[in-house]
Amino acid sequence: MIRCANLSKSFRRARVLDAVNLDIALGERIALIGSNGAGKTTLIRCLLGEYVHEGTVSIDGRSPRTDRTAALGRIGFVPQLPPPLKMPVGQLIGFSAALSDADPGKIDAIAARLGLPVEPIRARPFNRLSGGMKQKLLIAIALGRDARLLIMDEPTANLDPAARKIFFDLLAERQHDTTMLISSHRIDEVAPLVNRVVEMDMGKIVLDLR
Repeated sequence: MIRCANLSKSFRRARVLDAVNLDIALGERIALIGSNGAGKTTLIRCLLGEYVHEGTVSIDGRSPRTDRTAALGRIGFVPQLPPPLKMPVGQLIGFSAALSDADPGKIDAIAARLGLPVEPIRARPFNRLSGGMKQKLLIAIALGRDARLLIMDEPTANLDPAARKIFFDLLAERQHDTTMLISSHRIDEVAPLVNRVVEMDMGKIVLDLR
């Protein structure tokens, strides 16, 4: 599902990813762990085709840089930091659903399960939501798509304990048919869900446990 071969990325003179080799099979659920600056978010951004890099990256056999629509069309992504979108919530849901032929009602239903009723905020700009509301909506959009691959960068940031539990319940419902890559500082939180742990340090993979 994911293949990285000799993936390296530098910013100016700083080597952030250093010859990373990583294969992730369909159905694997991976906790990507490591301290701040280990390279986790840079790796994720390379998987999403956002950076020019050395080496190769493929998603289900396609390049996220040169074949973006096909490679990213079935990925559900939850970013570490919400984007500064001014689009109204209802329009954002409709736009996101249309990109992947998803049902907007499914996104609304997942948001409601997370404790975010959409109807009262449908006309509100996304950037005017609280941090927790933004996170719940981004999770609902990611999980509302018919995604074979979920990539999540610190997805429980800004979630209250009740929403955090429901989030992992939602992921558990998808564990038999979806590949997951979850970047997290809280290995205890994701441990019951994952079947593989990959640890990064200084741009390298230093541990890979199945």
